[in-house]
Order: sequence, then structure tokens, then C-alpha cells
Amino acid sequence: MEISHIKLVPVLLFILLNSVWCTTSNSISESFLQCFSSHIPSNTSSKIIITKNNPAYYSVFQFSIQNLRFLNTPTPKPEAIITPFKHSHVQAAVICSKKEGIQIRTRSGGHDYEGLSYVSIAPFILIDLFELRSIDIDIENEIAWVESGATLGELYYAIAQKSKVHGFPAGTCPTVGVGGHISGGGYGSLFRKYGMAADNVLDAKIVDVNGRVLDRKSMGEDLFWAIRGGGGASFGVILSWKLRLVPVPPTVTTYVASKTMEEGATKLLSKCQTIADWMPEGYFLRVVIGVTNGTNGGKTIEAEFSFLFLETYEELLPWMKENFPEFNLSRSAFTEMSWIQSILYSSSYSINDTEALLNRSQQSRSSFKGKSDYVTEPLSEAGMEVLYQIMFQLDASTVILTPFGGIMSEISESEIPFPHRKGNLYEIQYFVTWDDDKDSEKYVSWTRMAYAYMAAYVSKSPRGAYLNSRDLDLGINKDANTSYAEASIWGLSYFKNNFRRLAQVKTVVDPGNFFFNAQSIPVLRSGKMKCQQELDASL
Repeated sequence: MEISHIKLVPVLLFILLNSVWCTTSNSISESFLQCFSSHIPSNTSSKIIITKNNPAYYSVFQFSIQNLRFLNTPTPKPEAIITPFKHSHVQAAVICSKKEGIQIRTRSGGHDYEGLSYVSIAPFILIDLFELRSIDIDIENEIAWVESGATLGELYYAIAQKSKVHGFPAGTCPTVGVGGHISGGGYGSLFRKYGMAADNVLDAKIVDVNGRVLDRKSMGEDLFWAIRGGGGASFGVILSWKLRLVPVPPTVTTYVASKTMEEGATKLLSKCQTIADWMPEGYFLRVVIGVTNGTNGGKTIEAEFSFLFLETYEELLPWMKENFPEFNLSRSAFTEMSWIQSILYSSSYSINDTEALLNRSQQSRSSFKGKSDYVTEPLSEAGMEVLYQIMFQLDASTVILTPFGGIMSEISESEIPFPHRKGNLYEIQYFVTWDDDKDSEKYVSWTRMAYAYMAAYVSKSPRGAYLNSRDLDLGINKDANTSYAEASIWGLSYFKNNFRRLAQVKTVVDPGNFFFNAQSIPVLRSGKMKCQQELDASL
């Protein structure tokens, strides 16, 4: 059989580029290892550097990959994995990566929606913070120091061991890493009462581009502002956070009810949109909408309403009777428990198995894709019908509504980089999961279609998005020289007017754009000195 010369050219080009890549990466890898070993005692460096020829390499690399969409990608794998157990190990990794011109990726829990904590198209070193996960709880002063490699589950467990009436306002998924979650904002069942995780950070330690360990005082207020919701990976490697613990009552109450379209789900969803954002701030509601089998053999929409009340059943009942008489309000329908049990409950663990929070592996893993929106005006029933029709095209589709309001409406948009505060009724997330790699295109295409159809019903100018639901469809940095204007395509969606200040901070603390990824904060071309002057003038 004759092979077309036209078809052969790309194959030969790939082989040539691949051989160059291998030669280049091997050279970079070797020089990096020599540099790293010169900073760390040889008997130590051998324990924390895992190279590609190490039998443990693949198991360590894949352990924290929560999105299987990126497990078998053809993109390059890290030249080496660094598993530091001292801050000096992170310093050495940054210094040597910068010296050798190789990128770094930093991973805590591995939940990044687009895999940016462990994926790169350029040669890179992966700093896996798995071993940096110590937690120091000071109940008397209601603070905690937690290293970035800890998971939310480990943090919640540590708090519960010291107090039954303290918690922390972060997410409900226990396997999420503290480092990335907080640096992107971080909200969960307590955020309407106490704000986001990033709103409750008192101090932090970070390794900067020069390999220095800085705390709040030495990094300055501008950088401290930027890493609380602006994405830590753009500015350095965050080692640990000092957190403000918050009081929770000894008894909280959960309630879950499901309604199909035929049972009045649409009217309840309409009601939620007008009530949920002004619920008492100690009330939390999440609505999960999915496709299910109808009674007539066809498909229908089902909405699951999940409440958490920082009150007892007797205390919350009058409000529920007034606002949601459609639900079963008998005492047996509500479950009273401790706050830590509510975390277990929302994660589908036994409420008596607190030790389950220490499991860093999810109960099951799959490929997934998510996109986010913010809704500022109630979605009409016509809009809901549009959403339903989109969902009917894919049985596995899920839409999640998380109402805002409470203290979130009282905190300034510029307090931290996360800007989506007053005026937002709820966040909406379009989410799909699948198991077969062959189905990836179909499922990813559905999220894009849903997102396109919903444009008329969500926030505009800019259309908002949540950094912790990272979405590369919004736009990417093509290289380290991507301009502010080009990056604004996605940056304004995440940060609105805070994006400019983030770029100013970036230009001052990392003018060479060493900490670069597909959606890292860009460097302004106006220069470091001018950006510092602008920052000083804004204070």
C-alpha cells in the first residue's frame, strides 16, 4: 500500500520534535537534579525526588489526580516529582526551577477542574505538597495554622478533635486540598454566615520567586490580598495558612427533599430564586437538578433541595412553614446532628464515621467537566424550560444552584480578589461526569452548549465565573508574554475590576512571570516600578 507523502510529513515532524523534546527534557531534568541536590543533603534529596525511572513515579503522579480526563493525556508528564516535607525543600525547588528555566506546578489535593496543578505543555517539575499537611489548632484563640497539603477533611477532623462548637467556612468535599481551595476563594455550607474561606485568612506563608519564605508582614498587604482568592499559583508556592475558626452551634439540622417537574419542581425553583438569597444567614441551601426516569416511562427533571440550618428543628420550623409549606415539615423529615456530622452527611459518609474525613482518596473517581455562572435576576419559567431541554439531551447532565446573600452581600467586592458578592442571587454550575475516554468530546460539548444557551439569563459585562470552577474555555494565556488585554478575556470573568490590581501585584512580585500557567495572572508591560506606584496610590 502506498503511503501519502503529505500524510507522512506530520508523522516525521512529530518524531523529530519528540526526539528534541526528550533530549531537551533529559538535559533540563539532569541539571535541575544537580542543582536541587546541591541545596539539599544527598541523603535527603533522594527521598523526596521521584524521577521517571523510579517505580513509584506513576503511582505518586496519579494518586491525587481527581479528574481522570487528565490522567492519560498526551501532554508531557513532570520531569520529576518533589514531595517536600520541609519548607526549605520547596525553596530549593523554586530556586532550581527558575535557574534552569523549567516551569513548576504545585499540587495539594489535585481537584483543579482543568488539571493545571499537574499538567503543562512545557517541561516542568511537580511539587506535590502531600507531606506538608500539618495542622495546629488553637481553640482558646480560635485560630488554626494549616499547611497547604492538608485536605479540608483533615482540617475539619482536626478542629472536631478539639471542639464540637467550632468549624471553618470552606467546601463540603473532604478530599479537596486546602492550598488551592483557599487561594481561589472557597465556599461551602457556612459562607452565608461567615463568608468564604479566603475571607477568614489571617496570615500565610509563601515561597516567592526568589525562594524566600514570606509571611503577611514580610510579603506586604498587596500580595497578601492577592493570594486570598486570586489564585496562589500565580504568585508563588503557598506553604500554609493561618485561619480564623468560627463558632457553630452544638446542634444543626439538615433537610433533603426531591421534587420532579410533575410534582412542582419548577414552581419551587422559582420560589427559591426569590427567597434563598435573603434567607437567614445561618441557613444554607443547595439545589441539584438532574434528569431521571418519569412515571410514564419518559424522562423528567428532578430537583433535590438540600438545606443546612444552624438551628434546631423547633427554631427553624416557623420559617419553613411560612416559606416552604410544600415540603414535608414533620419532625421525622429533619435530622439534627453536630456540625462535623453535617460535613460527613453532605459527603455521603456515615455521620458516625469521623475517621472517614482522613481518607484522601475520593470514594470514586471519573472524568468531569464543569462551567460556572452567576445569576443576578430570577430565571423565568421560560428560561427554566430552556435549561430543561438542554439537560434532556444528556442524561448524565447536572446543574447545581448555590444561593448567595447573607454576609456575602455585605463584604466589599474588592475586599479580596473574589468579587461576586452583592447582587448575585446564586451561582449556577453545569457539570457532567463520565467513565469512558471515548465519550469525552460528547460530554465536554454538552457543557459548552448549556453555557451558550444560558447566556441570556446570567450575569453580563462581564459574564461572571468562579476561579475554583476553572474553565479554560473562557480563554488561555498562549505563552508567558500574553498581554493583560488578552488575558482580560478570562480574567474579568473571574475577578471583575480586581483583575487590574492582581496584574499590578504580579508585575511587582514576579516581573519575569516565572509562575506561569494557562490562566495565571499576566505581567503588565508598564513595568514593575510603575505598578508599585499605582498600588501605593490605591492604598
